[in-house]
Amino acid sequence: MARRLRFNGTGSVVGGCPAVHEDLDTGEVIVHGPPLTEAEDVAQLQRLGEGEVAVVVPRELLVDWTPKERTRQVRTIDLDEFGDLFSTFEHTAWRLETRRRYASDEASDRWERFIETGSVGEDWEEGSPAKAFRDTMRAQTAQGKRVGRVRIVDHPATTGQRYLLESARWNIASGEDIRNMWRADADRLQLPAEDFWLFDSRLIALLRFGGDDQLTHVDLITEPAEVVRCAMIRDAAWHHAVPWKQFTAGMSSDA
Repeated sequence: MARRLRFNGTGSVVGGCPAVHEDLDTGEVIVHGPPLTEAEDVAQLQRLGEGEVAVVVPRELLVDWTPKERTRQVRTIDLDEFGDLFSTFEHTAWRLETRRRYASDEASDRWERFIETGSVGEDWEEGSPAKAFRDTMRAQTAQGKRVGRVRIVDHPATTGQRYLLESARWNIASGEDIRNMWRADADRLQLPAEDFWLFDSRLIALLRFGGDDQLTHVDLITEPAEVVRCAMIRDAAWHHAVPWKQFTAGMSSDA
């Protein structure tokens, strides 16, 4: 069975080698770079086994991108504590959404209205959790804080993705900047199939879902290499994603 490898980072300023990958199942680290080829240099190596190849990497590559712990250091929180993060972040909150379905979206009258009419109608009713979240985002962005999302969309879009595309106007009205990207483009950029929030470029809230597509809990990660990796994902996704209004206009013209 093929390994599940994740790209951690590179020491190259042009995107090539040397680089570090991590096996998500075993925790093993894979480093690749230019081989050590001079016979006099190779002769100095001890315990170099048959079939093994020595590679040359900068010390900074291992310092910056090799995992500091055997496993990622996480703190699991419940959904109430997760909700508090949106009131306490200082500067930026950014979300990557990659799933084809979020079961929580379907537990509302708005979902039923969308299925029947293709529209979600007015904003969430007063007193609903979603309306409370919108109000929090409106208060935060009014202070100059930035909230953004990139949502991955299949072609054709799933029902859940079409619902989010229709609902996004209310997020945007609350101050969020929402952009979209086709999954084929996300795959080309090798964006991971992970859902996370990145707060203030220092705290990752990795969203965990059950087999029924319900959000069950959240893992908080502060390991510097992980934070930098997610920041790189954010920068790539944000650069290539299309603003919601432009994206939905393109979908309408394609239809």
